[in-house]
Amino acid sequence: AQLVEADAYSLVLENGRAVGVQTRDGRRFLGDGVLVATGGMSYPSTGSTGDGYRLAKQAGHSLVEPVPSLVSLVAEGGDCRRMMGLALKNVSLTLEENGKPVFCEQGEMLFTHFGISGPLVLSASAWVRDLKKYRYQAVIDLKPALSAEQLYARIGRDFDLLAGKNAANCLQKLVPATMQPVLLERWGVDPELRVNQIDRAARLELVRLLKGFAVPIRERGDLQHAVITAGGVPVKEVNPRTMESKKTPGLYFAGEVLDLDAYTG
Repeated sequence: AQLVEADAYSLVLENGRAVGVQTRDGRRFLGDGVLVATGGMSYPSTGSTGDGYRLAKQAGHSLVEPVPSLVSLVAEGGDCRRMMGLALKNVSLTLEENGKPVFCEQGEMLFTHFGISGPLVLSASAWVRDLKKYRYQAVIDLKPALSAEQLYARIGRDFDLLAGKNAANCLQKLVPATMQPVLLERWGVDPELRVNQIDRAARLELVRLLKGFAVPIRERGDLQHAVITAGGVPVKEVNPRTMESKKTPGLYFAGEVLDLDAYTG
């Protein structure tokens, strides 16, 4: 086996069979077969610049469009930027596609200057398909350990202790400081309203927000920072027992160059 490193190279094909590779300067490396294990297009600084897709096309393969996966998500609006740097633990994140849940897990996430990131978000991103065709939003349950009824009671107890204060200061025990202005704005309650004047309807609305803090998604993060690349050589064009190309004998594929990906970790 020979590891070929070059700025650019192509397959050497003889009678329809892959027998080696040729570098741009004309050097040939021949063998019994060629294994393409170049990775996808994520983190190109590591060398995964999409060369494998070019070789696959040279051998007659079609390609599922490569897109970033296990990646941060870019949000609509400016709320995430206002909470930039805020890490949340033990929250539940549900990814909705056209209003229907396609992913739900509990764990950790992070607000960034462009949207959301962290372990939960990276896993959720694997379920994002065509952003031009489907509408996505991440819905965060900030209090997954409490039912809506239990959270309503908890809010009631907190508000009893804060009865003399105004609404602008009533979220201190419920969410981190950097999230309080955003949540208060979404809640729509007059910040100067006394806590003991906040009625049942407003308290129920606060429960709804805490159990379903929505972040509309505009796009995926870029390939420069994606953990993996989704898309690539269709698995139907590869023999699953040997990983040999069904298009070109002697050519084999392994790893992320294939249209096959999963969660990391």
